[in-house]
Amino acid sequence: MSPSTKYTEYDAYAAEEAAEGRVFDVNGADWDQVVAGAEDAGDERMVVNMGPQHPSTHGVLRLILTLDGETVTECRVGIGYLHTGIEKNMEFRTWTQGTTFCTRMDYLAPIFNETAYCLGVEKLLGITEQIPERAQIIRVLMMELNRISSHLVAIATFGLELGATTVMLNGFIEREYTLDLFEEISGLRMNMAYVRPGGVAQDLPSGAMSKLQDYIERMPKRFQALRKLMDANPVYLARTKDIAYLDLTGCMALGVTGPVLRATGLPWDLRKSQPYCGYETYDFEVHTQDTSDVYGRYLVRMAEMEESLKIVQQCVDRLQTVKGPVMVEDKKIGWPAQLAIGADGMGNSPRHIAHIMGTSMEALIHHFKLVTEGFRVPAGQAYAAVESPRGELGVHVVSDGGTRPYRVHFRDPSFTNLQAAPVMSEGGMIADVIAAVASIDPVMGGVDR
Repeated sequence: MSPSTKYTEYDAYAAEEAAEGRVFDVNGADWDQVVAGAEDAGDERMVVNMGPQHPSTHGVLRLILTLDGETVTECRVGIGYLHTGIEKNMEFRTWTQGTTFCTRMDYLAPIFNETAYCLGVEKLLGITEQIPERAQIIRVLMMELNRISSHLVAIATFGLELGATTVMLNGFIEREYTLDLFEEISGLRMNMAYVRPGGVAQDLPSGAMSKLQDYIERMPKRFQALRKLMDANPVYLARTKDIAYLDLTGCMALGVTGPVLRATGLPWDLRKSQPYCGYETYDFEVHTQDTSDVYGRYLVRMAEMEESLKIVQQCVDRLQTVKGPVMVEDKKIGWPAQLAIGADGMGNSPRHIAHIMGTSMEALIHHFKLVTEGFRVPAGQAYAAVESPRGELGVHVVSDGGTRPYRVHFRDPSFTNLQAAPVMSEGGMIADVIAAVASIDPVMGGVDR
């Protein structure tokens, strides 16, 4: 077979007139063809399979690298190893139960998954303006805490991948304090299903406010400790400055959002440009850098954590004065939000159970139907988006008028941003591939769903 033969049977999307040489679709089934193609090129190239079981690929990400010495000449991304069918499963659950599924997509940012989904459902229900103010404040509080915990993982794992073990230890220690707050407020450290259509599952428990204030006082000096380890570290600077360059034009072409985009100098943040949950009433800045490299993305994430802490402080101040319910008043939609932990630390308190069981037969029947069948959502479709730690996290929800979603599809920023990996890596050294992927900060649960 001549070198000019086009392997279009391997790639249904390859344009015949645009393809030169052999065209491969690297999906795990054509490894032999890829190797043969490298051998036929005539030079001393090597094809390396990096992942999907590799500690530096942030999960089960597979990269097929073609090397010329230590220079990456081609990088192909292989995904799908963590596919869980979350979107399809949501079609077989009630609208409220959907939060339990979507919270597990980007498992480092569960609150954002839940909030984006609930905002879409609330648009279809037409109750966006009816969400209690206290519930909106709690949503913002939880999202900003989640942004801090997610960025801490990004920076901690990045430090570890470049050999800075101390950074990893410090980052995860501070994340533990954040997860402790999640457990205090929602009962779970991750995948909380805390945000529900109409509000949140329950109000803040007693003692949460003092722990939040302690957290706010603790974190600024901890952020500074991380900066001392990395901001001016000559080894870290050598591994990050002018590495994995991607400018604004490339980001716009690929649909890249989040810290990667803001590191090119564009202050695009949905909290400012398309406010939701009352973000327009909070005082915070959108930080940018103009370096378009790995170091700039790190600086953006550090600054965002500091801004998130300011927003958390504003939420705490507002929660002390804004009282009221945390779930929409419509009892045919609102999930019971007066939950209380029992004496055993699990489940509902006997007092809450007695309240439901002892009100009336009609109240019990209604509660039973709400839990088992769920509420009906008017037919239609809606799109809602939030600014997650990785960029624009959008959800397109479609209803046929029933008690279950007809279709739910998420625009996960990890999936979109991962397109930039080849652009960042090709032409650079193989060691810089690790820095490039770490600066994107993909979460494969969100990529594969």
